[in-house]
Amino acid sequence: MSFKSINPLDGTTLKVVEPWNERQLEAAMSESAEAAPGWAARPMEERCDLMRRVAGVLRSRRDELARLMTLEMGKLAREARGEIDKCAWVCEYYADNGPAFLADEVIDTDATRSLVAYQPLGTVLAVMPWNFPYWQVFRFAAPALVAGNTGLLKHASNVPQVAMSIEELFAEAGFPAGVFRTLMLPASRVAAVIEDPRVQAVTLTGSEPAGRQVAGTAAAHIKKSVLELGGSDAFVVLEDADLELTVQNAVASRFLNGGQSCIAAKRFIVVDAIADAFLERFKAGVEALRAGDPMDEDTTLAPLARHDLRDDLHQQVVDSIAHGAVAVTGCAPGSGPGAFYQASILDRVEPGMRAYHEELFGPVAIVIRARDEADAVRIANDSDFGLGGSVWTRDAARGEAVARRLACGAAFVNGLVKSDPRLPFGGVKHSGYGRELSRLGIREFVNAKTLWIR
Repeated sequence: MSFKSINPLDGTTLKVVEPWNERQLEAAMSESAEAAPGWAARPMEERCDLMRRVAGVLRSRRDELARLMTLEMGKLAREARGEIDKCAWVCEYYADNGPAFLADEVIDTDATRSLVAYQPLGTVLAVMPWNFPYWQVFRFAAPALVAGNTGLLKHASNVPQVAMSIEELFAEAGFPAGVFRTLMLPASRVAAVIEDPRVQAVTLTGSEPAGRQVAGTAAAHIKKSVLELGGSDAFVVLEDADLELTVQNAVASRFLNGGQSCIAAKRFIVVDAIADAFLERFKAGVEALRAGDPMDEDTTLAPLARHDLRDDLHQQVVDSIAHGAVAVTGCAPGSGPGAFYQASILDRVEPGMRAYHEELFGPVAIVIRARDEADAVRIANDSDFGLGGSVWTRDAARGEAVARRLACGAAFVNGLVKSDPRLPFGGVKHSGYGRELSRLGIREFVNAKTLWIR
């Protein structure tokens, strides 16, 4: 099946790319395997210098790359430019900090000298999604390549031009051939790549079903894996929250990237004492969003990346309303040829509804009412997901105490959940395992080797 690049604004086909045959795949795999020893042996300072050059290439081609992203998956133009800037930041972050993160760690034992040395594993396969098509790749690639691994990318099928451009960026920066390769393969051929002895580890950002398949294949061949899966982040609003600040961030957190973000706030858990006041302001903020051409700087709501994603989202909404959820605003597909869905709010969401238990990947916010703080924490943790969460209160100490009780990988107090190269990123429960970014991220794909010398 061909990979089709389709503009979600109007449904036009931008480019058709044929998947690779076995000969093309073998050539790329062989090139990567041949490059791995030399890249691992290269001084880290040289690897870091090359990563800084990637940051420079990203910045020099920022507008071009952002436009390509918007055309292929519909991201607002200003958000796309911000994504490219963030990719450059993560490249520079690991170029600056990688040597310290992976420096030998001397430990006092009965040996004359003993230490932990951090050495690359080899080739890492990355299976990446379309919603942040550059950032998701670079937050894996920057630490993995600085550490001395080589990278293979299997990108989402609806962003083939972005996928090919990423390999071009590394080549333009001067990386040796084979250190980073994009594989033009359908999902059905991923397992065979994981099984290949030339691949030592795999990382995936994507859906829970995809994560189960990738993790199962990796485990069967005793290979390291890191999974960043879905999220249904709780946005806990306590009765002493600053409503103006809270609502402003509620709108931003839920509707960023057309609502297509794993760490977007999805479950707005609001204590009864403030629920009506919050909902009134939240509704006004949501209804002020303007859908339109994502290239237009005045547009504030992007289309979904594909029409089938919009249709799946609408079915979740319809089913939830049929089981008693209240449609406050929106809750219907947009008009016209684009893959738009109206900015929406569902109130009175309760257990048994799809909106309560499933991740809604699009511009639909659900409101769940809680009796008090304890009940809000209980509801927040009543989920199979555990990626991120936030707490909103004027009392920072209270907010921290509540945040510590949330079962998730990242909890923010009076701030929307975001990824930051300086902080570890990842989830618990069905949101996956392992960590990206920070010191922890660069150590996921290295061998922590003990050296003991008499």
